[in-house]
Amino acid sequence: MTDWLQSNAQMAERMRCHRWEDTPLGPPQGWPDVLKTTVALSLASHFPQAIIWGPELVTLYNDAFLPILGNKPEALGRRFDEVWQEAWSDIGPIVRAAFEGQATYIENFPLVVERGAGPEQAYFTFCYSPIRDQFGKVVGMLDTVTETTSTVLMTQRLAVLDAIGNAVANATEPQTIMATTTRILAAHLNLSNCAYADMDEDEDGFTIRGDWARAGSPHIVGHYRLADFGRLAVANLRSGKPLVINDNLKELAPDEAATFQAIGIAATICVPLIKGGRLTALMAIHDKTPRVWASNDLVLLMEVTERSWAHIERARADAAVREGLAALAELNATLEQRVEERTTRLQQTEAALRQSQKLEAIGQLTGGVAHDFNNLLTIIRSSVDFLRMPNLSEERRQRYMTAVSETVERAAKLTSQLLAFARRQPLKPEVLEVGKQVQSLGDMLQTVTGARIQVVVELDDRPCYIRADLSQFETAIINMALNARDAMDGQGTLWLRLKCAQGMPPIRGHAGAGQAFAAISLADTGTGISPEVLEHIFEPFFTTKEVGKGTGLGLSQVFGFAKQSGGNVDVSTVVGEGTVFTLYLPEVEAEVVQEPGKEDATQLLLEKGSRRVLIVEDNLEVGRFATQILQDLGYETCWATNAEEALKMVGPDAMAFDAIFSDVVMPGISGVALVKELRQRRPDLPVVLTSGYSEELAHSGHEGFEFLSKPYSADQVARVLNRTMRGTE
Repeated sequence: MTDWLQSNAQMAERMRCHRWEDTPLGPPQGWPDVLKTTVALSLASHFPQAIIWGPELVTLYNDAFLPILGNKPEALGRRFDEVWQEAWSDIGPIVRAAFEGQATYIENFPLVVERGAGPEQAYFTFCYSPIRDQFGKVVGMLDTVTETTSTVLMTQRLAVLDAIGNAVANATEPQTIMATTTRILAAHLNLSNCAYADMDEDEDGFTIRGDWARAGSPHIVGHYRLADFGRLAVANLRSGKPLVINDNLKELAPDEAATFQAIGIAATICVPLIKGGRLTALMAIHDKTPRVWASNDLVLLMEVTERSWAHIERARADAAVREGLAALAELNATLEQRVEERTTRLQQTEAALRQSQKLEAIGQLTGGVAHDFNNLLTIIRSSVDFLRMPNLSEERRQRYMTAVSETVERAAKLTSQLLAFARRQPLKPEVLEVGKQVQSLGDMLQTVTGARIQVVVELDDRPCYIRADLSQFETAIINMALNARDAMDGQGTLWLRLKCAQGMPPIRGHAGAGQAFAAISLADTGTGISPEVLEHIFEPFFTTKEVGKGTGLGLSQVFGFAKQSGGNVDVSTVVGEGTVFTLYLPEVEAEVVQEPGKEDATQLLLEKGSRRVLIVEDNLEVGRFATQILQDLGYETCWATNAEEALKMVGPDAMAFDAIFSDVVMPGISGVALVKELRQRRPDLPVVLTSGYSEELAHSGHEGFEFLSKPYSADQVARVLNRTMRGTE
């Protein structure tokens, strides 16, 4: 089996064992590169994903997708339209649109599905995205999905209870209360008939009062003895359990089943009401049309019945003692209880909705990452395949090597933008006179934005200073400026303004601050931003531009950089008039900044054996590669796979090596903790830290050590080691 399918995921093992030669895909070794890459990324994802490949709609999926399938028959390698045949009339057109190149995102889509326990009503939020090959042709579809059934049902249930509570708040007559309750309930459950049954005082029988859902004054259907409905019905009703007649039909005696059918309630839900241990009433719900019943429906029926009778009892008590203070106190207490219950349920619903929104955002993020990295990995894989060809001309070899190098740079930039949004990038903060930087950027933007856009720079009367990463600061300003340029369609005015000693206002629910902030604003004369777009502009991969015209990561980088630097970014807009983005960054005291001296050209090859470097790296592939780089640069190397091993190798005085080249994120002791301990043993020990991502570095910086971001090149390694070692001589 090929390396790309080497994963510990359950579905990876099932894919390795599957008889793919019996499917249109054939053996995995012959699968297209874009399919291999997409499968590998999906298996590594914690978000439910399915891959639908080719005109045969062959289905592949990851571990997280298993709960979506439930107890369906084995779906791996089968046609997607066969797996979801019960819902194909609803999802088939969306799948066809994806294969025609149209991505679709739908929230809380209702589907009746079968997952092993009969038909069930379910809701899903999903994104169907086309998968394209290196030529842009659609060859498959990525289904990124989360099930939102519990959230939707909870919201519907609370809406019904709220509607009933408001409708009967001032009612006092039992018939009015029951008519209103059952009418709303019938509409919500899409019932053809909804009736109510009064229990006799001696509990031997009850009277069914007819269609409350339609009639203003319901007729009496008939009087029936409880014993006629059999022991199962009586046992359920007396124990407080709901009775679904068509589910329990086989358990009823023929004469008992005939009794239900005789009064036209073959599809009946009977819900008991127990007061003080005594059965006093039940609800009979008639439905001539078969439907899918959810457990939420039964809970709702029982709760509505209980509340309706409680309200009737309160109404009767109020009528009897309407002028008494005791009745008023009881009513107030009841209302307070209702408000408290409603508030609690609303809070629960809001929490569930927030969780659903988080999952939807994760779906959009993972889909965007998968799409962009699929494209990058396709270029790299194809170039490497060509480089392996014998007798490749030097011109073509250089072309493919350049393609790999440039693609790696693009991947590193994409990762940097994502880490900026997540506020997990290692920053190199320094004190900057922000006015000088803004003026310099303004001069540069005049060239970037084009001749038809006038850039106007307005600075504060006094200098002010911020502590920020210069590269990320410049990137944030440029990202906002390019966004403004596109909004103006290449023509208009862009104001770049700096105001010092500003307070930061509350922004998107985040508290403001009264301390001094530098406020850098970019105002344009563009089209403005519509309200429905405005709430999404800082989300990763959200873009209103045409395919290929933008990644949707520019403003997310601005947001992440601002928050990680202790500030925020605000936006105000008027559709048709323009937009103003304002970046707030905390002011700091001025510092004397020494201009860095010109760095000498790095001597890539040192005298062989003259310097010994300890490499500390837990990843085997990266460790082997780093060792090869340093040896090719002329260093003697040793390699430790964890910090504990490294501490033993350096010795008590840390004199065994001339420098340490260590990863940050490792099991056990981290790289930062390791080099701090080594500096205790030897304060002048040259140290270089390296990482692709580290929350520790994102929060506390580099702790004064040299830092090299992954992915790194041999030239970068040579320069940073040369600079670090010269600094200790």
